[in-house]
Order: sequence, then structure tokens, then C-alpha cells
Amino acid sequence: MKKEERRAKAVTVLNILIIAWAVIGTILMLLFRDGDALLASSGVENLKYFTVLSNEFCGIVAVWSLIQTIRHKDCPVLLKLVAAAAVGLTFLTIAAFLGPLYGYRFMYKNANFFFHLVLPLTAMAEYILLPVPKDGVPFRWTFLTMIPVFVYGTVYLTNILVNGTGVWPDTNDFYGFMNWGLPVGIVIFACIMLAIWGIACVLRDAQRRAGKTE
Repeated sequence: MKKEERRAKAVTVLNILIIAWAVIGTILMLLFRDGDALLASSGVENLKYFTVLSNEFCGIVAVWSLIQTIRHKDCPVLLKLVAAAAVGLTFLTIAAFLGPLYGYRFMYKNANFFFHLVLPLTAMAEYILLPVPKDGVPFRWTFLTMIPVFVYGTVYLTNILVNGTGVWPDTNDFYGFMNWGLPVGIVIFACIMLAIWGIACVLRDAQRRAGKTE
């Protein structure tokens, strides 16, 4: 079996796994909520979190990609890049910021184990193994991955400015970005924008390098 055929099969398997992790994570999210859990709401209220939205989006893109594979059509590479970068940001935010802040045992518990760790790693690996388009992945696509974060961050900050921070557990600043004041919160937002762009650049380069090994 040729390398490209093995990679195609691996991509299909990883796509199926992404869908499975998204379904399992969603079911756990809707059915269970630990009394001591942080950054957890009831049922569909969890959709206010970017971490959840990014994983759900990644699962939807995986379904569409699998349908395209079955139809022998081209994979939606741009959507794959946006999805992989989004969950990559989720993985990085939990590992580098929220994990140390709130404790890893909370961040990787139940549904969060799939949404914060397993699915993001699977999605990034799957993107790297995707066939590189004939003309390559345009560098400008990396900037498009910033759009979901910009939209989410703008709504997040606007809600706080209009309705106030609130008091835990009914706070509008559920990620704690405003713990050090609005200026620091804006800086964190800007850093997150740069982070997802950086992740997209790394994924694009890793995909290109993996393609050269064929």
C-alpha cells in the first residue's frame, strides 16, 4: 500500500474518531455536571464557552469531510484548518492558562477530557495528515482562523461592558480574563488572537512538511 493511501485511510479513521469524541463529549456535557466542576453550566448553557463551540464546530466539519470522502469529493481544507486551529487554541488555553489557574483535574474531567484534550489532539493530527492541495494552502488562510476568536471575543467583552462582570457563579467573565482589569483583559484577547494565528501557521507548515515526505 502506498504512503498516500495509508495517509488517506488514517485521515478517514481520525475523522471518524473526531465525530465519536464530539458525540461522546456532547452527551457527557448534557447529562452530567459535577458539583465541584469549574467552567461548567447546565445542558445547552455550556454552548457559551468557546471551548465547547470549537469542538462542536470541529465535529460538524468532520461529518462534512467524511461525506465528501464518501462522495469522492475534495476535502474542505480551509474549514479543516479553521476547525483544527480553533480546537488547538482550546488545547493550548487549557494547558497553559486555565489548567494552572483552576487545576488540571477539573479541566480534564468528564466531557472536558474529550473537549479539552482528546478531540483537539486528534483534530490537529488529522489536519497534518490531510493531502496538501495542488497549489498548497494559501498563507492568507491562516488569518481567516482568527475570525471565530474575534467574533467570540468581541461578544464576550461587549457583554461584560454592557452587563457588568457579575458575581461568581453568575459572572459574565466566566473565563476570568478580567480578573486583572479591562486593559489586561484586552491584552489577553489580543494574545489569544495571535495564538490561534500562530497555531494555524504551525499546522499549515506541518501539513506541508508531511506532504513532502510522500
